[in-house]
Amino acid sequence: MRQIIIFDTTLRDGEQSPGASMNFSEKMEVAMALDELGVDVIEAGFPIASPGDFESVVEVSKLVKGSSVCGLARCVDKDIDTAYESLKYAVNPRIHIFLATSPIHREYKLKMSADEIVERTVAGVKRGRALCGNIEFSCEDACRTEIDFLCRVVEAAINAGASTVNIPDTVGYTTPHEMFERIDALRNRVPNIDKAVISVHCHNDLGMAVANSLAAVQAGAGQIECTINGLGERAGNCSMEEVVMAIKVRSDIFDAQTQITTQRLYPTSKLVSSVTGLQVPRNKAIVGRNAFAHESGVHQDGMLKERTTYEIIRPEDVGIPKTDLVLGKHSGRAALADRVKSLGFELTAEQINTLFDEFKVLADRKKEVFDGDLRALVQLVLHKSNRNDENVIPKWTLVSYELTTKTGSKPRMTVTLNDGKQEVKDSNDGGDGPVDSMFLVIRKLTGLDISFREMNMLSVTLGEDAQAEVTVLINAGTQTYRGLGVSPDTIEATAIAILNAINRIE
Repeated sequence: MRQIIIFDTTLRDGEQSPGASMNFSEKMEVAMALDELGVDVIEAGFPIASPGDFESVVEVSKLVKGSSVCGLARCVDKDIDTAYESLKYAVNPRIHIFLATSPIHREYKLKMSADEIVERTVAGVKRGRALCGNIEFSCEDACRTEIDFLCRVVEAAINAGASTVNIPDTVGYTTPHEMFERIDALRNRVPNIDKAVISVHCHNDLGMAVANSLAAVQAGAGQIECTINGLGERAGNCSMEEVVMAIKVRSDIFDAQTQITTQRLYPTSKLVSSVTGLQVPRNKAIVGRNAFAHESGVHQDGMLKERTTYEIIRPEDVGIPKTDLVLGKHSGRAALADRVKSLGFELTAEQINTLFDEFKVLADRKKEVFDGDLRALVQLVLHKSNRNDENVIPKWTLVSYELTTKTGSKPRMTVTLNDGKQEVKDSNDGGDGPVDSMFLVIRKLTGLDISFREMNMLSVTLGEDAQAEVTVLINAGTQTYRGLGVSPDTIEATAIAILNAINRIE
């Protein structure tokens, strides 16, 4: 298979994302991660842009040993000379020279004629080649450049010494079909094209950066310029993790491969997200939190039977430990039973059914049910079905409660219970707080001579919608009865725990 060169520009174009600037040490950390990832070329910065950028490129050149290190330069002598100075320590340095070629850039930005563009291209590439044997030339805004003129510039750049010619979709304007035709035209119309690698640098303004890059590969391009997490100007660049995995998974289509160590994609994505402060969207392909997560009961059942029913990539192949069967309101019994077993519980079919009913109620109240939530529910089911409860019919159940309280005043608690036949309701204006008030009303409604001995509460998971697990000890005569309640509402969990103990007494 053809080997596709992966040119990473996270440290240059990626850092130009608003809010994504990195300090010196962060750049070094990312550079080392890219080297470990197996990136062919690391564009370390734009040396002429600032003293800080220059020093960063120098230090990356010293640090990186596996990848080629590249510095960007406008097609002017000072930029090219500065880029060369910054790359002196690189094992395999590359100077990346760019000059705009489209009519709109020629007229409004450069104010240069087509002939002047060709002349400047030749002069710049020759100067770079005299300093460095690895020169890449970019026709900025190539996808809005007339194809005849683009062929002319590319031919001139190769004749002047460029070993890579880059065709950027600078403003994310083109489509996959157009990109294929443009690369195909260059391969067929530029007589010396075999002396250089065709590269593409696609922006994502219309959401087609990855698709356009892959279309270029199909047309014969040999290098893709991309960034980790798709960072870059405006809507960003071609996402490295997406384009690399597309080539790997669909090698039957592209007949190509990369030398990227794909198991390092997720850790590198997390690193870049951490140092830039730009979070990866949950639904981001390959490295998003949801990329290997399944909540639908149908999907989860299929995954448990055969992973490939709903996953085309193994999470381990991109550095994610495992598939996540998210427990939520769309989950089914199969996923719930599998998770319970993985947590170390052995439940009967009847207990699973009871647990599933409790789980569905909770899932309607929470966005996601975590392992801690599930452990609490399992304990509740086991608590209800242990040997001491074999003859217990849960007579009392909570229907609703109303609480009015403020600092310095006694709470007013109104509770409605079901006694197995009808609903009963009562209120209380006393108590030292909501829990004490709840207990007093329940004692009045049930008519039992009981006292509150002890209460323990803990949060079974993290977050504002975490469940509370409440355990109470209730005295009835000389006997002590334990009750357990679980709910995201702490007062409700307390009421359930008290009633759980009372049903044992009854």
